Amino acid sequence: MTASFLPLTIDAASRADAPEVLRNALLTDRAAGECWTVLLAGCDFATKRGLDAQLRKLSEATAEHVGTRWWFADGTVHRKRVARAQENLVTAIAEGDGQEFALAFVGYDNAMAGAVVCAGIGKHRRPVEGSTA
Repeated sequence: MTASFLPLTIDAASRADAPEVLRNALLTDRAAGECWTVLLAGCDFATKRGLDAQLRKLSEATAEHVGTRWWFADGTVHRKRVARAQENLVTAIAEGDGQEFALAFVGYDNAMAGAVVCAGIGKHRRPVEGSTA
């Protein structure tokens, strides 16, 4: 069994047929594993910066997948949750705090997966007859 930092996001992207989100989630997951090792060993700052960049790429891929209109309207709550979770992760990485890193990743994974799932629900809803939605 392989440990994963983003099991919910990987599953949500796979089920949502979001190949760019899935690809970036897998890359981010790998970078998180490397960063976790570095945090535990207390060395190699470059690996930590690599994760920060990959987090941004995953957030960008997710924003593209869900669509700008949803991301900045109905998805605003999710966008803000993702941003807060990403900030918490960046702080944990900068501080080199393994426990905070692990906790922050749980929040980030939950926020990212929630955004992918909720955006997909909105895409598949049928408008109520007579509505302008």
